[in-house]
Amino acid sequence: MDKTQLTEMTARRAADGPGGRQLGAEDISRILDLLFGTVEEAGTIAEALKARESVTLGSFGSFRVSDGVATFRPGVALTEYLRDQTR
Repeated sequence: MDKTQLTEMTARRAADGPGGRQLGAEDISRILDLLFGTVEEAGTIAEALKARESVTLGSFGSFRVSDGVATFRPGVALTEYLRDQTR
C-alpha cells in the first residue's frame, strides 16, 4: 500500500467510523506528512527520535533509536492481529 492508498482508505474509514467525521484525503495526507515527514522537512516522529526519545503509538508499537539507527518494535495488539490471535 502506498501513501495515496493509505490516505484514501483512512479518509473513508474516518467518514464511516463512529462519529462519522468527514476528513478529506488532503487532511489525512497533511497529517501523515507532519508525523512521518517529507523529503524537505522531518516529521514529528523523526524529530523525537533525533532527540533520543522513543515514540509509542498505543498498542501498535514503538519507534526507538539504537546506535543511531531507527528501529520499530510492534506492540502486542499488532502482533496478535497479524497472527490471527485477537481477543
